[in-house]
Amino acid sequence: MKRVTGIGGVFFKVRDKAALSEWYKRHLGIPMESWGAMFAWGTGSEEPAGYTVLGTFPSDSDYFAPSDKPFMINFRVDDLEALLKALAEEGVEIVKPMETAENGKFGWILDPEGTKIELWEPVPIDQDPYR
Repeated sequence: MKRVTGIGGVFFKVRDKAALSEWYKRHLGIPMESWGAMFAWGTGSEEPAGYTVLGTFPSDSDYFAPSDKPFMINFRVDDLEALLKALAEEGVEIVKPMETAENGKFGWILDPEGTKIELWEPVPIDQDPYR
C-alpha cells in the first residue's frame, strides 16, 4: 500500500495574520488570502494535478491540539481509510476519527515527538471547490 504521496500543506501559528500575510505578499510575492496561500503544481498542462497549501492559524488556535507545537504538516495520501487502519495496527496514535469534507477525507495522528500530522485524501482536482 502506498502511504504518503506528497505534502498537502504546512500550517503554522502566527501572532498577527494580517501583518504576516502582507509581508509574504510584499517580500516573497505569495498571494496570501485570509486562510493562507495555494501553490498549484502539475504535469505541464494547463490543469494542475494538485496543490500544496501554506496556511496560517491564530496563535491561540487549538486546531493543532493535542500537540503543543506551533506547526502542523499535512500529507497527501491515496487511501486514507486503509492507511489509518494500518497505522492503528502498528500502534500509531490516531487523534480523532476520520472526517469527510468537500475537498476530501482527513485523519490526524501524532508522531513520536507529539507533532500532530494531518493526513488528507483529496477529491479529484476537477471536483475540488477550492481550486
